[in-house]
Amino acid sequence: MNFRAYDILISGNRLKGKEEQYMMEQLEKPIILIVDDTPENIEILSIIFEDDYKVKAALNGEKALKIASMDKQPDLLLLDVVMPGMDGYEVCRRLKQNKNTQKIPVIFITANSDENDIIKAFEVGAADYITKPVNQEVVEARVRTHVELKLLRERMDELLETHVR
Repeated sequence: MNFRAYDILISGNRLKGKEEQYMMEQLEKPIILIVDDTPENIEILSIIFEDDYKVKAALNGEKALKIASMDKQPDLLLLDVVMPGMDGYEVCRRLKQNKNTQKIPVIFITANSDENDIIKAFEVGAADYITKPVNQEVVEARVRTHVELKLLRERMDELLETHVR
């Protein structure tokens, strides 16, 4: 992975001509996993993010955990709370208990606006909480922020690892 390309993406610095084309070829779109039992909600969020992110989807918690555990992990999960079978809280709890998936940020997107639901989401490891119906500008900003933070953490971990050696 070319972190110089991520540096340019995150910093907002613009390149020209062949330099920009080269850097864009080095970048892989960050992956967002949308988990919701309502296909229409997945479709709406997919449309919002399809230009800037590679979007994957799951209709239930079990499928979400399988996708999150793959070699090419998502960079962020957008997770509904209320789903049949395994709810979003349990999905998040399991992700955070697994050393291979615990660093993936989770943003809950749900119709639940009760303060206790929001507190519970953060207790199980959520990075953020958004209520439905979503405001497109808000959800885009929060996703962008949490993806950038994740990429920066990965970069920092890589730099620390090379300096420790």
